[in-house]
Amino acid sequence: MKTMTPYSLVPLNPAAMMDVWKLGIMVFELWSTSLSTITMRHGLWQTQSPTSARMLRENQRMVTEKLEAGLETGFEIQKAMLQMAFGQSNPWWHTGRRTMAPYHRRSSANSRRLAKRR
Repeated sequence: MKTMTPYSLVPLNPAAMMDVWKLGIMVFELWSTSLSTITMRHGLWQTQSPTSARMLRENQRMVTEKLEAGLETGFEIQKAMLQMAFGQSNPWWHTGRRTMAPYHRRSSANSRRLAKRR
């Protein structure tokens, strides 16, 4: 029977430290692009009619993207939990990047798209 070696809480090699660094950069980018997207959408809500076709499409897109990102993140968490149940595991920095990727991807795309409109 193969024994599983547990990962340490702190990365011990340079490659793992780089992965933790990438996770930190992803967190910062997600935070900054989320704030800019919220600010730009807030500006749209203040300057556009809430019943205009453009605002209805934007609001519908916002809700749909959040639901899709939530489902993708849930699937990644479920996959990590199943791997743990079967004796396989990944370090937290790999799982963290995989679970944050859907939100990061959509937030960055929204920030770029809304910034072009101005």
